Amino acid sequence: MTDGERSQGDPAGTAPQATKDLGNDVCTEPDSALTRVFHLLGKRWTGLILAALISGPGHFAELKRAVPGISERMLSDRLTELAELGLLTRQVEAGPPLRVSYRLTAAGQGLRPSLVELTRWAETHLATEGARCPEQFRS
Repeated sequence: MTDGERSQGDPAGTAPQATKDLGNDVCTEPDSALTRVFHLLGKRWTGLILAALISGPGHFAELKRAVPGISERMLSDRLTELAELGLLTRQVEAGPPLRVSYRLTAAGQGLRPSLVELTRWAETHLATEGARCPEQFRS
């Protein structure tokens, strides 16, 4: 786009442009929907919590065991956030003891195909932790 063309349609030149530079494709700004998805799923533990609930509802203690390394506070915060976003529901079961279970909503279940594809991609393209060690040093 020339400066003259820019001044007519986008005077500040701020609109994302899909242009060619010397015949090479130039990267472009990601779609806002993709940005929102990675803002959510890019948070530590969020994807693992969703994946743990894909197969069915779970209680807090079960989720804590299913996501090794997460603190109770962080699990509680992430579950609250996912509930506020409409991706899961929280149900208090009368006690004693009082138990809380979590279940994905239809919107949360809608992530299943994406999580399955991400898992397939990772199995193909990301080394497992043990695979980082050179072959001759593996037992």
